[in-house]
Amino acid sequence: MARHFRGSGDILRFIEYMDVGSTNGWRLDDVVSAREIIAMIDAELPLEPLEPNYRGEVARRWRYKDGGGEIGVIASVTQPFCGDCTRARLSAEGKLYTCLFANQGHDLRGLLRGGASDADISASIASIWGKRVDRYSEIRSSETIELPRVEMSYIGG
Repeated sequence: MARHFRGSGDILRFIEYMDVGSTNGWRLDDVVSAREIIAMIDAELPLEPLEPNYRGEVARRWRYKDGGGEIGVIASVTQPFCGDCTRARLSAEGKLYTCLFANQGHDLRGLLRGGASDADISASIASIWGKRVDRYSEIRSSETIELPRVEMSYIGG
């Protein structure tokens, strides 16, 4: 894939196999780490790191040394970024999820259907975000095995 997209102008993103939901049969032993991905590509197509484009960018960026473009790797398993995460998801039922690994969301549909003002909705989202303590990827271990998880397809992962 890296060879195919190099020089195309498209930025390829690799993502470590994640334990989202409970139906994908995830095992830590099956994860190909970001370090391994970069090493495999760099061995054939030399790479150099790039700075993030913005705070909270989840992909670590790499440029082909020959100027053929860039790739990115999202390493939520081996290099968690919970503390700098800026991602939220809204389900089809109007629930705001503050983490891809969350097991429950916060109801926004009730506010919307109840006629809340934009300012009220904004304040509610800010309050929810300000109180979030999501750290699933940082604590991923035996502590998280039994935690219920929402399926990625449900929240638009």
